[in-house]
Order: sequence, then structure tokens, then C-alpha cells
Amino acid sequence: MIKHKDHFHGSDLEEIEKCFGIKKEKITSFSANVNPLGISTRLRTALGKQLDAITRYPDREYAKLRQCISAYTGAQMENIIMGNGSTELISLFIQVNHPRKALILGPTYSEYERDINLGGGSCMYYPLKEKKDFQPDVDDLCQELHDGLDLLVICNPNNPTSTAITTAQMRRILDACLQFGIFVMVDETYVEFAPNETQITSVKLTNYYTNLIILRGTSKFFAAPGLRLGYAITGNFDLISEINLRKDPWTINSLAEIAGQIMFQDQEYIQATKDLIDKERERIFQILSGWDSVKVYPPQGNFILMRILREDIDAQMLFEHCIKKGLMIRDCSTFPFLDSQYIRFCMMLPEQNDALIDAFFEKLK
Repeated sequence: MIKHKDHFHGSDLEEIEKCFGIKKEKITSFSANVNPLGISTRLRTALGKQLDAITRYPDREYAKLRQCISAYTGAQMENIIMGNGSTELISLFIQVNHPRKALILGPTYSEYERDINLGGGSCMYYPLKEKKDFQPDVDDLCQELHDGLDLLVICNPNNPTSTAITTAQMRRILDACLQFGIFVMVDETYVEFAPNETQITSVKLTNYYTNLIILRGTSKFFAAPGLRLGYAITGNFDLISEINLRKDPWTINSLAEIAGQIMFQDQEYIQATKDLIDKERERIFQILSGWDSVKVYPPQGNFILMRILREDIDAQMLFEHCIKKGLMIRDCSTFPFLDSQYIRFCMMLPEQNDALIDAFFEKLK
């Protein structure tokens, strides 16, 4: 099994401050994959007027919030489970599903493996291949499924490759998993950033498949990681009942409950985010595609995976060059199947993206 070494996460600004002597307020994080617009003006204004909400308990059922999520995602309200970030819901699902053997599409987020291992299970990785630009080979993946597996884990779009599986492809995977009694956990943390979200999301499939659970949150798209507001969608009512039985009441506080209702209805902010990411993702991808010193992979998320082709420079060297300029990228050498030539960076505001491209140019061109 691949072991993960300690590394700077997008939230580790305090550690960066200690190591490099740069005030965290001076660092632009291209590593956290958070919406560069920050929280919306509408949310900031409205939430400030709702502080008295902390004097009462939130609705135990979170009915209004789930109604808003239902309208936002197209999911049935009764299929939605609330959680203290998607991390709580991953843990609760693992506790209920209790997989003995899981297959994870990698390279990807390491917390899936951690939670499965803590639950007493073990993990195998299905490798996404660089020669195919890390695009999933669905036919080959389905051939790898067998009745010795309990769980298939897919991040879609995937972190850090920014590749995605379409809804039609996911249906084929779910059909294959049904034959072997395999549950499928799909993390859609980044799907709202995708240029073709409706062709990627599996939300509608929860109406037809009981071996599917989808995880989402507000940390990335709505720029609210500190709010700890997540939700899951599944059509498996037995699973919903089991999760709700294990889940502590009121894991979402009153302000987060109100904030969620505002976020999911803020169409102006949602569209502004999509427009910004679409434009900057295409612009930056086209610029770097013209360089012979790097290879960038076609992105579906709000971030790009880049391979350094120069033999005299690796990811750590590029990271240090950028951080000294207050620009924090992600060295991807800790991800399964990636090495010291890979970095990941997310889309920020145009002038910030220009500063990062300039820093890349200084080191790589």
C-alpha cells in the first residue's frame, strides 16, 4: 500500500509562515482550490443580520436547508443528508457501510484511504494512466471489478488530475458494480466548477441506483471551508436511516444552516463564479499548453495538474521559487502514482493568475 508523507496542505498557511518567514496574509494560495471570489456579498450582508440565530437550536431536520439544496441540485429532498462538512459524512458512511476491501481511483485525495483503514478495511488503487492524460478508462475499470470488493471510491472531477467521468460512464460503472454488490461513493466537491456540470454530475442517478452515495460541500465552490457545511445524496433509504441514527444531532450550527439557504439561492454569485473559472481555466491552459517545458492536462475542475518536463527542475524547487513570491502551489509528489515532477494549482483572480504564470516563466522558460 502506498504511504503518504507529510506535506503542505492548502490550509497550512501557518506552517508556511514558520518555514519561509512570509506572513500568511501575504500568501496567495493556489493550493486550497477555493473560489477566488470569496464569500458572496449577499451572504456577508445577510448573515451579519442573523447573529441572534445562535441563541436557538437549529431545526433538527434542517428542512428549509434541504429544500434549498434540493432546488439547487435537482435531488429529491428526502435523499439529502446534512453533515459537518463532507468529511463527517465520509466517516459516517464508512462506519455504516463498513467496507472490507475498497478500490480507489488514483491519484486522489488521501482521506478516503485513511477513513477506510480506520474502519478496519483495506484499500487498493486503480491507477489513472498518464499516457491517457489521466482520463479514466471505464471499460478497463469495469473489468477490474469483482465480488471481493465492497466499495468503489471516485472523486469526480478528480483531485489532483482535474479529469472527470461523465454521467453516462458513471451509469455503466454503477451497473457493473451492482453485479458484484459493490457500493459506489462519488465525491463531487468540484463538480460545480466543471464547464459541463450537467454531463458529469451523478445526482439524477440516485433516483435509480441504491448502491450510490454522492458527497458535496460548500468549502470550495462557495469559499466557506470554515463553515463546515456538507451534504450527501443517496436513494438508499436504509443507508439514510443508519447514518441519521449514528449522526449526532445539530452537527450543523444555526449560522451555517442560514448561510446554506442563502448560498444555494444566490444565482448571481453562482453564475459569476462559473464565468470567472471557465474564462481563466481556458486562458491559463492555453498559455501553458504552448510551453515545451511543461505538460498540462485538460482540466474539468477549478485547478490544473502540471508536469514539469525539465530534468533540472522538480516540484519542490518550483514550489520554493513560487512561495518566496507569496504564491503557494501544491507539490503533488505525495499523491499515489505521481512523482516529484507534478504540481497542481487552482484558478484565482486574473491578476493573481498572471503573477503565477510570470513566476513559472522565470523558473521554467
